[in-house]
Amino acid sequence: MDQEEKTLNESSETEEYVGTFDVPYKEEPEIVAESEPAEEAPAEIESEPAEEAPAENESEPAEEAETEAETEVPETEDKSTETTIKYKHTSKLYVRFRKGLKFLRKAVLFTVAAICALIFIMPTVLTITNSFMSKEEIASNYGKIFATTEKGGKVFIGEQVNLKLIPDMVVFDQYKTVLFQSPDYLFKFWNSVIYVIPIVLLQIAISLLASYAFTRLKGRLKSIVFFIYIIVCMMPYQVTLVPNFMVINWLNLINTRWAIWLPGISSPFAVYLLTKYMKRIPTAIVEAAKVDGATEWQIFRKIYLPLCKGAIFSVAMLIFIDYWNMVEQVLILITDDNLYPLSLFLSRINSAEVGLAFAVATIYMIPNLLLFIYGEDYLVEGITFQGGVKG
Repeated sequence: MDQEEKTLNESSETEEYVGTFDVPYKEEPEIVAESEPAEEAPAEIESEPAEEAPAENESEPAEEAETEAETEVPETEDKSTETTIKYKHTSKLYVRFRKGLKFLRKAVLFTVAAICALIFIMPTVLTITNSFMSKEEIASNYGKIFATTEKGGKVFIGEQVNLKLIPDMVVFDQYKTVLFQSPDYLFKFWNSVIYVIPIVLLQIAISLLASYAFTRLKGRLKSIVFFIYIIVCMMPYQVTLVPNFMVINWLNLINTRWAIWLPGISSPFAVYLLTKYMKRIPTAIVEAAKVDGATEWQIFRKIYLPLCKGAIFSVAMLIFIDYWNMVEQVLILITDDNLYPLSLFLSRINSAEVGLAFAVATIYMIPNLLLFIYGEDYLVEGITFQGGVKG
């Protein structure tokens, strides 16, 4: 028994020793081998129910919030896009409306201007085209207008007058009579030239000197004299015609060319325009010329005259047109038929000379038309340009 107990005790000791020896030896590989699945298994086993369950529970409201946000964002985006589209559409419509309104306004103004231009041009066109008609055609078309009674009175026109733009047959008989067969018309034409050219040249020369004096001089006397010029310029010619006749009669110049020249040369119209033009010229240019030693004549000739070219030409055109069409001066101051200008003949048209009147009027318009066509730019510059220095 004792031996059995000893063997049992030895075996238990050996088992305890072996167990104690084998445990760390066997447990280390088991810990190393089993630790990885032991740590991963519970992580996988615990993570799946622990993490996925709440993730699913939380993901559902998150997904619902995202879906709501996705559903809400397009609504706001759609509204903003719709508003932008509507705004762009309305802006395009507004731009088109503005363009259409502007085009309509231009079209209306163009039509009104075209109608007014046709109304103003129609007498000139009728005069030119009717000058190529024969005497019989003119009498059939316009004879009723110039018809007179036995006592010399005018006949009432009960029928419609035929205004023709294109003649039935183009003839040059009127121009042949005016230019070659009847020199009286050409003689009166040259009378008009002789009257007008000296008036234009001398009035511009005197007006330039007077305007320069009014511009450069200072003092109360200058202002008083210029104010008198303005008052005289505002008066119509019919008011000053009687004083002119009295002065011309006192000088014994009635029925002479000087009776037309003197009142025309001393007209205050050009002085007023050129003075207003010269006052716009900068004084710095004049002061610089004075520093360089320029005299008054050099300042006038080299500064004022070049800068006043547009004004001089515009004034010359206005003076030419005014005295080219004069009638009252000649009727009062001239009694000799040989001194009459061509404008007076046009004011004395009778029924026998209607065809000649058309031809003479056409010839009479040529100088004015050529002068206006050539000097249109100068005329606009002289009226609009206020004396500044061009760059």
